[in-house]
This record gives sequence, C-alpha cells and structure tokens, in this order.
Amino acid sequence: MKTSTFFTLALATIGANALPLDALKRTNGITDFDVLNFALTLEHIEDAFYTGALAKYSEADFEAAGLPKYARGRFVEIGEHERSHVEFLSGVLGNQATQPCTYTFPYTDVKSFAALSQVFEGVGTSAYAGAAHLLTNPDYITSSAVILSTEARQAAWVASAVNNVEPWSGNFDVPLDLNEVITLASSFIVSCPSTNPVLPAKAYPALTLDLASPSPSYPTSKKITPGSTISFEYSASAPAGKQLYAAFFTGLDVIFVEIVNGKAVVPSSLRGTVYTAISDCSSFDQLSTSVIAGPTILMIDFDSQGNVIA
Repeated sequence: MKTSTFFTLALATIGANALPLDALKRTNGITDFDVLNFALTLEHIEDAFYTGALAKYSEADFEAAGLPKYARGRFVEIGEHERSHVEFLSGVLGNQATQPCTYTFPYTDVKSFAALSQVFEGVGTSAYAGAAHLLTNPDYITSSAVILSTEARQAAWVASAVNNVEPWSGNFDVPLDLNEVITLASSFIVSCPSTNPVLPAKAYPALTLDLASPSPSYPTSKKITPGSTISFEYSASAPAGKQLYAAFFTGLDVIFVEIVNGKAVVPSSLRGTVYTAISDCSSFDQLSTSVIAGPTILMIDFDSQGNVIA
C-alpha cells in the first residue's frame, strides 16, 4: 500500500526563528525544508480560499442557502486555522518560505463553496497522512500528527454538519504522495512568483471521470456509483500496446481495474472519498512510476448503514 509524501509541520519549534534546514537532508534528496515548503504551498491555497469566500458571503447568504445559522462562524474558525498554519510555517522557514500564488476557485455560491471546502479538507488530511515518513525531525512528526487531527476534524464537520454526507470513508483515510497532491492542487493555481523554491513534486496530467452507464443496482442514478461503467478524459499519451488500469485509492488499498475500450467498472466495495488515477501497470510497488493521469476525486456517498446514496 502506498505510504507516500506531503506536508507536515513542527510546533515544537514555534518559538524559534528559521531552522538549520540544510542539515536535515534525506537520502532520497528531499529535505525537511522541501516538505515544509510543500506544506506551505497547500496552506496558502486554503488560506486564500477561505479568505476570499468569507469576504464574499455573509451569514445571511449561508442561511439563504439552507445551511445552519452557525455554519459561517465555523468556517471562519477553519479559515483562522489555515491562516495560523501559514504563519507558523512561514516563521519556521524564514526568508526561505514560499510566497502565495494567484489562485482560481470554481465556487459560484455558498453550496459550491461548502462542497469545495470538503474537498480541500479531505485532500489536506490525505496529504498529511502521506507525508510523515519524509521528515527527519521527531518534533515535526509530532506536529504533523496534531495538524492532521485538526484537518480531519474539519473535514468530518464540513461533510456531515454542512453537506449532510458521511463524515468519514471507512477505517482508514487515503495517504497521498507529493505528486498526487500537487496534481490535485495545481488546478487551483494560476501562477506563482518566480522566486518561489522549486518543489520536489511533479503534477500528472489532469483526469476527468464520466458516467458511461449506470450500475445495474442503481439503474436510474445519474451519479457514479459502485458497479457504474465510467469513461476517462485526459490529455496524456499512453504507451502504445500497454494495458491501462483504473487505480482506485481507498483507505490503505489500491484496487486496479482493467480499462477496456476506454472504460472501466467501478468496484462494488468503494465508499466515501476515493481517488482515481490511470496507470499502465497493476502493481502498487510500481505505481509511482506508472501513473498516466490523475488522480481525481470520486465521491460515493453512503448512509449510516453503509448503503450507497444513489
């Protein structure tokens, strides 16, 4: 199973200025400096997202959208959390800290803002989960754990209290690596300062899933559900003559399904937030070097009995 990379922090050193990051080298070439700056890149996105939306929508707008009266206040708190993460990381990194980019967010109203918030908090949780093994400083590892728990609480609250869907996907969250996270994040980034540090990550081509035919179990559903046949849209060129697979990231597992004539069937066991990529192999050990496109996010909502909400 994949235990990869992403962002993590270091609260134990919050009273210090910049750290001696050059001394924190890893044998894979990635330093704690790299991981912390990657973290800051993502935190800048979340900070800008909440700052912009909360300046645009009032409490009355939230109530008019049918959300609980207290919802906006909670989103304000989440925004403050993300801002504090930015301030903390910037303080740790000092003059080596990456600066904010220009972003675009596709929300058009309060409801779509809340839906996108659920995406950000879920990806943030998976990013923290996938990053811990890259760090050398034990204090950073502890700090990442407490930030992870905050992200997970936020993700659960947005999903259940605001969007009225399941607050978790199962026994385990999905850990995502640096490349997978930057692929998801890059769609929100328009441009960045040329002076920003180069990140140790590469975005894969974007992937879109389309419903080709509904599941026999939910024949009238317009959603992608377990048993649905899906098709894929992406710009990358696949190696000639190689079998392609849809890789479904769920919990600590990756399920590979053969793609036939550009289509694949969604596994029956999937629930909650699933990340999907296109790969030219069906081995987890080789997945990091075989991704053709993606990941993208597939949401399969379910009730408290585990039944799919189609």
